[in-house]
Amino acid sequence: MISIICPSPKGKDIAYTLKEELGCNLYIKEDNLECNSNAQNLCNDSEVNLVDNIFKANKFNLHNVTKHAVKYSDKIIFISSTGIAVRAITPFIASKDKDPGVVVIDLANNYSISLLSGHLGGANELTLEVAKILNNIPIITTATDNLGIVAPDILAKENNLIIEDLKKAKYISAILVNEKIIGLKDDYEKIDISKGYKKLNILEENSVWITNKIEENPALDYSKILRLIKKNLILGIGCRRDTPSEKLEECVRKHLLLNNLEIKAVKKIVSIDVKKDEKAIIDLSNTLRCDFETFSVDEIRTVQEKFEGSNFVLKSVGVTSVCEPCVYLDGAEILINKIKDNGITLCIGINND
Repeated sequence: MISIICPSPKGKDIAYTLKEELGCNLYIKEDNLECNSNAQNLCNDSEVNLVDNIFKANKFNLHNVTKHAVKYSDKIIFISSTGIAVRAITPFIASKDKDPGVVVIDLANNYSISLLSGHLGGANELTLEVAKILNNIPIITTATDNLGIVAPDILAKENNLIIEDLKKAKYISAILVNEKIIGLKDDYEKIDISKGYKKLNILEENSVWITNKIEENPALDYSKILRLIKKNLILGIGCRRDTPSEKLEECVRKHLLLNNLEIKAVKKIVSIDVKKDEKAIIDLSNTLRCDFETFSVDEIRTVQEKFEGSNFVLKSVGVTSVCEPCVYLDGAEILINKIKDNGITLCIGINND
């Protein structure tokens, strides 16, 4: 969601134009306007009541409005001076990967300025979009953009990759800005090599590595290698009823590590439908921020003969195997066949889409 904050009535024409074009929430100060009944007691409160996606007030608490916008928006447009915007947003700045993209438009509608989180927050893209709508001049000061270089955080964003470490991303960006070449090793060979990068077949330092692995060559200094992690691992899991959440998570972490696989690369957990309410699996999917999907007994029976079975599992849930058939049914390629570990079965697959 995009939010527009317009502290001055002089910016209302710009504000309403953008709201109509972008479908934003709008927080606007208008002189001689009574707060509607729903918002009357909230004009100066810590929360703001948006009615029909608009909060209008002549008693306008910029701190509270900004706090609300940051909480419920991923991008914010200030129609104000940059100074007002900076003072308003500063108390709520957290980190590069969490901050909203912030754009500032001056009251004279001369400029659209990318102020905060140009890459990960999308402020640079929004600046260009807003400038086109308002027919003003976009101002983007991000060094890599001005040099025509794709920064690693943009590379990650455009390809749905996870940045391993923002400090490493900053280190790599600094090298690119100094017009030095960075190596790019893509385990999946799907990323086009652009300005500032060279293709690597063998990993080296001062490079970007697109992967689901933890390391390739232990002799390398990984503080100089930025991993952009692809979420493509599928975990098939079977476990006894009421397995402790900590036990399941420890098991998964252990076996991913033993197989040199990054836990942040887990895209989905799959299991049999009788496990759809298994707390340990639900907790694990929440911890890993991944999907959890189940398959029915009938679905599993159609493929169970392809895998080693167990009479105990058959008596327990009605099929001979759970973890491997579920990975197979999800369309993933099996990387690691069934692992048995103290009442837990685990199969690791990869989604090659």
